[in-house]
Amino acid sequence: MESIKGSSNTEYQTKTLPDKFRNSLHLEHPSVQWRYGKPPTYESANQLFEQGRTKVWPKGSLEETVQNAVKTWQMEMNNKARLQDFNTINPENFKLFVNGREGLSGEEVLRMGSFNAILKSGLPEEYQFYKADEETHESAHNDFKTCFPRGFAWEVIEVYSPPPLIAYKFRHWGFFEGPYKAYSPTGELVQFYGMGTLKVDSSMKVEEVHIYYDPTELFGGLLKGKKHTESSDASACPVFSSEK
Repeated sequence: MESIKGSSNTEYQTKTLPDKFRNSLHLEHPSVQWRYGKPPTYESANQLFEQGRTKVWPKGSLEETVQNAVKTWQMEMNNKARLQDFNTINPENFKLFVNGREGLSGEEVLRMGSFNAILKSGLPEEYQFYKADEETHESAHNDFKTCFPRGFAWEVIEVYSPPPLIAYKFRHWGFFEGPYKAYSPTGELVQFYGMGTLKVDSSMKVEEVHIYYDPTELFGGLLKGKKHTESSDASACPVFSSEK
């Protein structure tokens, strides 16, 4: 669920160096259709990642390969408009499973947005602190870009098994320095941990993703801020501009 920024397509492809953590970004074919009209940039998120990561994996290691593959998949899900432009998944077989819920196809994840797909809850509505059905890709992305202005970084903590079924542990973190909906920022580190598996084909394209995590680790930090009255909600989240 890491986050972005953009610029003119022509300038972008001639002046922007390849991203060192996301395979093929800035080397994409001009025919790729981007959600926001241009490729994303991850300078701020990469800086947060490099400053805050707890592991520095050897170049070419399985851990680094898995970490970069997941970052690339997240980038594509957040920013590409068509499944046919993805390099990381097998679109015919792809399914995303979160906390044991029913699997979502690539088209379903693309339509609802990766934030909503991952944060959707199976609890009764009165117990949901995040209502995915009331959010769009854009509104969710805007909320998290706003509350984590330096980015929402992601790292692999451990890899337990090699392809074709990769099991891993991850950490996700950011600093709550902008408002989250009606909640004022605290400036504190917000982080959560989880487990995941990637089932890949012979070309290392992902066919199944399973993610397990406790969403209260994330929202416990975001809902600590002072809550404003309804009249102030309109100014809590500025218009979306790009990533982190």
